[in-house]
Amino acid sequence: MPAAQPPAPAPHYLLVGNDEKVTWDDGRIRFLAPGRDSLSIFDAAANPAAPALVATLPLPNSLFGPPVNLAVTPDQRLALIADSMAWPERADSKGWQPTPGRDLYVVDLTATPPAIVQTLQVGLQPSGLSINRAGTMALVANKAGCSVSVLTIRDGHVAVCGEIDLGTPVVAVSFSADGRRAYVVKTDTHRLAVLHVDDTGPTPRVTHDPSEDLTTGLVPFNLVVSPDGTLALVVDMGSPTASDGHADSISVVDLQSDPPRVVDRIMVEDGPEGIAISPDGRHAAVAIVQGSNNPSSDWFHHPHGQIVLLHIDGLRVTRAGAIDVGALPEGIAFSPDSRYLYVGNFLDATLQVLAVGDNGLTDTGTCIPLPGHPASMRAQSY
Repeated sequence: MPAAQPPAPAPHYLLVGNDEKVTWDDGRIRFLAPGRDSLSIFDAAANPAAPALVATLPLPNSLFGPPVNLAVTPDQRLALIADSMAWPERADSKGWQPTPGRDLYVVDLTATPPAIVQTLQVGLQPSGLSINRAGTMALVANKAGCSVSVLTIRDGHVAVCGEIDLGTPVVAVSFSADGRRAYVVKTDTHRLAVLHVDDTGPTPRVTHDPSEDLTTGLVPFNLVVSPDGTLALVVDMGSPTASDGHADSISVVDLQSDPPRVVDRIMVEDGPEGIAISPDGRHAAVAIVQGSNNPSSDWFHHPHGQIVLLHIDGLRVTRAGAIDVGALPEGIAFSPDSRYLYVGNFLDATLQVLAVGDNGLTDTGTCIPLPGHPASMRAQSY
């Protein structure tokens, strides 16, 4: 009798949002017709060195905002994808005019193939979003709405149950490890807001006291909380246009202290956007645009983007290496075993796989062609 095959590992989904409405022609941005965006769903559980494509769904999404406008629930059952911008035709019929949208899509990952099961309306220009570790709540940062939408997740169903006014554009949000707090990036005022979350009742209650806001570096754009909840890393982009030729920083926030506080800043190269922390909590990675979408005549243009690897030891964060990648890297995510890093190169339309080691990053040579240009990427990291 042949030996029984071992059971397949539980899935570990990697979400990639492809935006086909935006491109660059030697640094000149162009807006194209809508209708060709997609969501690519990979499973990295069986072979983290080469994630397997599960499905690609037609689904509108956006390059506008940080590359964290999508997330997967901890039980791997649902994916949430925010579409930051609507895409109407211009009044003169000579092209397309992006305007803030409100759509958030819910995808059932257990269906064969995965399928969109809900379309919700949230605040204006939904951008970065976060799901708590219990898988019962989600928060969405609405840039143009200057607000955070509050969602409940119950029995495979997502519902909007409130919206909290932050009074200024917000672009990214992340829950604390215990779900009792959340941290919101106020990009125009260079602050990190602290939200207090009470989900003990039938409807979650989320509050904000502006006096508790933390000062970040210039133009904060993204953030991530470590798996053990001890720290947050905030991407300080430095310029609203991402690349400007000057060095930028990552703010290190001590979340164990009361109140939370910025305790360090790590210098990185020009134009950080994507950021992720490995599931084992030992490393973080930062995607650096490095002027790779700017005109080739600009003094700070580079033909490639860059990934900076950081080493985490408690609250001590240090640089561990850097490596060139494709042009305009946006979203990044670690494999479930923390040994690989996935990079979405927007202009190259590829998913690049890097090996993670204590001495830095190495290119595995695996570069997966995508059906579109990867504007965002997310996988569960705790």
